[in-house]
Amino acid sequence: MNDITLKSLNIKSGPSGRAMAQPMESSLVDSLYQHLTMERNASAQYFAMSLWFAERELRGFASFFKVESLTEHEHASNFANYLIARGQSVVLHEISAPNQNWNSIEEVISHAFQMESDVTTSLHQIYSMSERASDTRTNVFLDPIIESQTKSEDEFAYILGKVKFANDQPSAILIIDGELSAG
Repeated sequence: MNDITLKSLNIKSGPSGRAMAQPMESSLVDSLYQHLTMERNASAQYFAMSLWFAERELRGFASFFKVESLTEHEHASNFANYLIARGQSVVLHEISAPNQNWNSIEEVISHAFQMESDVTTSLHQIYSMSERASDTRTNVFLDPIIESQTKSEDEFAYILGKVKFANDQPSAILIIDGELSAG
């Protein structure tokens, strides 16, 4: 059995030269690259939001968004690792400079909620694409990610609701800030 080579077993390899159990459709790979970029953009944007709140002495909001930035970076790493595990080369696309100018806390949280919603939509589109391609491996990879993303979107909707209800009242904003500090 030691004399059997990968070629004699007809094992395919991906662009990176790594063995692949199942090839991936190029459109699915491209969508995963786009999503990876989306996660990297979200990480940069949440870091910018963290700084915006820190500049306004809202440490709870700042800490919350710093953790979100690190979480999005971890998500991007998970997508990169998945692509590598599937024999693909990881292509890192340019990320956009994050917005650093907002007029209100509600505007910042609304922007964050919209980003979370966009990420959820992207994940669902990739899931549908992988179903059409009969790429069960990708669906299995995405299942827990979609569940976590749905919870994240719900959390941002909740925070947005609280901020809207606070109606720019400093004491209410400080209470929310304190809650975010406490975790």
